[in-house]
Amino acid sequence: MVSRKRLTPEESRSTALAAARALLIETGPQSVTLKAVSARIGRTHANLLHHFGSASGLQKALAEHLARSVCDTIIEAVRASRAGLGSAREVADLAFDAFDREGAGALTSWMLLTGNEDALDPIISTIHDLVDELAPEEADHGTGAQTIHHDTLTLVLMALGDALIGGALAKSLGLTRDAARERATAMLEASLARHQQQIA
Repeated sequence: MVSRKRLTPEESRSTALAAARALLIETGPQSVTLKAVSARIGRTHANLLHHFGSASGLQKALAEHLARSVCDTIIEAVRASRAGLGSAREVADLAFDAFDREGAGALTSWMLLTGNEDALDPIISTIHDLVDELAPEEADHGTGAQTIHHDTLTLVLMALGDALIGGALAKSLGLTRDAARERATAMLEASLARHQQQIA
């Protein structure tokens, strides 16, 4: 008989969230259940209940995990872009891929449909932190042009909408599949050019 390795609470949560993310990408948000995740990682249902409290708790933790991962990557890409080491298209692709290929769009819509709106709080909070990290001068929301805030709002809404209906809508309008990404890229390029002028 082979004994299972005893994991720390942090390792257990991390392993469960990795499995939940894989299920989300492979088969959709409806498959992210305590039963499915526990079966995938070879742990008991009770073990996951201990860590997440409920299926909605698991989904909320997954939303936070996705948001942190995505925002950390976007911060690095934006910094590289501002330093001339990356492109606006790379930033747009990261945001669009997060909501599409990484499943954040499907998870968001699923949580809204199932009445689990508060599970979106981590995503909104993390994006807010992302913006404040990128533009600390805009952190006082009552002053200034808040360019990064507007760009981030537009980018996230475009990426979310594209993940949900972008393919069908672009096709019906006779546009290429990446038309929304191109629009987002153009917006970010214009914003980056203004930023470079301001610091010149």
